[in-house]
Amino acid sequence: MSGENPKSAKPTKRTAVIVVAAGSGTRLGYGMPKALVPLNNRTLLEHALDRIALATCPDEVVVVLPAGDSELSALCASHELNPRTIAGGGTRNDSVRAGLSALGPGVEQVLIHDSARCLTPPEVFDSVAGALAGGATAVIPVLPVVDTIKTVALTPGAEQPHVTGTPAREFLRAVQTPQGFHAATLIAAHAQADGWDKARAEEITDDAMLMERLGERVDTVPGSPEALKITTPMDLLLAQSLLGAGTTEGRTMNQSDEQSMQAAAPMLIPRTGIGIDVHAIADASEPRDMWLAGLHFPGVQGLSGHSDGDAVAHAACDALFSAAGIGDLGTHFGTDRPEYEGASGTTLLAEAARLVREAGFEVGNVAVQFVGRRPKFAARRLEADAVLSEAAGAPVTVTATTSDGLGYEGAGDGLTAYATALVYSVKR
Repeated sequence: MSGENPKSAKPTKRTAVIVVAAGSGTRLGYGMPKALVPLNNRTLLEHALDRIALATCPDEVVVVLPAGDSELSALCASHELNPRTIAGGGTRNDSVRAGLSALGPGVEQVLIHDSARCLTPPEVFDSVAGALAGGATAVIPVLPVVDTIKTVALTPGAEQPHVTGTPAREFLRAVQTPQGFHAATLIAAHAQADGWDKARAEEITDDAMLMERLGERVDTVPGSPEALKITTPMDLLLAQSLLGAGTTEGRTMNQSDEQSMQAAAPMLIPRTGIGIDVHAIADASEPRDMWLAGLHFPGVQGLSGHSDGDAVAHAACDALFSAAGIGDLGTHFGTDRPEYEGASGTTLLAEAARLVREAGFEVGNVAVQFVGRRPKFAARRLEADAVLSEAAGAPVTVTATTSDGLGYEGAGDGLTAYATALVYSVKR
């Protein structure tokens, strides 16, 4: 298939694109910034930049990143666009203001784009920029609303809201990004809003709404179904399907293209695996640090083992290998591999995830439960989830329980970790 896209004429006004990529991605559950989440072996941010690179309009690109970030900065530096980067703020509005402050001289129109809409076709960028060049002050891409929408209210004491009305669907639109603006007008609007109280500021959900509140007209152009916002794991699977179906190439496919893509598209068939790992508490004569679920527990005698004894991480590795059908923990990290002696659980989990992806799979999620008397874990559960999710590049969740005093776990002599993993094939 050709990589070329039909492009509109380049706007005569200097145009900048600000990509807001400072979100935490909490609802995706990866324990990492949303822009860093993988989609077909590229991050969401890279996909967004790839499509911006195909657009005609940008004269410069600014990416707003989480404060203290290094990984996304490195990705930006290696991308062909080589965008300028700047740290964002505590809210989306703060991040947009940071991006506006980083614009170069002479920018006349600016497009604000959410990296979570990473599959937005380049034509949408050019359409928004073209409308601005034609004289509009604010322009947003929209799609018709296909669902019937109800307005609701909650009666005091009621558990669920009741319907108060049904707005006419023909006057409703779903809003996407990039949203385009006359640069000086947007900068002035944000400067004015910066002085608002918290309640008033939090009412503003996007830059178009800010312009509306200040009395500016907001025009629309057609959006794209491909510009879905990736917020939940289901959205990520839908984006995976769109990429597999070849619908984001920036042009309309003919029948031959569709038949070829159907033949080449990956089958998203999930596979599950189970992993179990048992470690004894090291003998008192052999003092060891306790490492479990990627965390250090000071003052607790550690687990015996060839590596650091992190049974939770090891069970997660075993479950991933089982799901992908590529052996087990001993196959890849056995005692015959001296390079893994003393290795951390997160190191092994990151390598296990890499091997699974190398085998043609993507990781859906891993769930682990361990049984043992110690260490005390509940207060650090979310911390463990984040550390292990970062290592695996996918959601990992950990829970803990006891055995009511039964067996070696109940006696405090060791612990057992049980894990399940879901992977899906991305082989073509």
